[in-house]
Amino acid sequence: MKIDSTYNLTLTPAPSAHTPAKPAAKNAAGEQVQLSDAAQFMASDAPVDSNRVQEIKQAIAEGRFRINPEAIADRLINTAQELIEAQRRV
Repeated sequence: MKIDSTYNLTLTPAPSAHTPAKPAAKNAAGEQVQLSDAAQFMASDAPVDSNRVQEIKQAIAEGRFRINPEAIADRLINTAQELIEAQRRV
């Protein structure tokens, strides 16, 4: 089964649980605080293609948005395989 190449999937590696937390500035009470890489990742804004989001919204509104469960399953499997490989390299 071939996946439609019109979509680009860029994976951002998940922060490692073994990476030490990075120091941050002092909070309002003057206490030193630290955010883990995971927390920093969660706090960052995810890149969003607002034009693509609008296209999808319009397609849904017009009833022409099609879901391809095979493509979704294939991409989930590929993503899982990439994550497993990334964990093996760590």
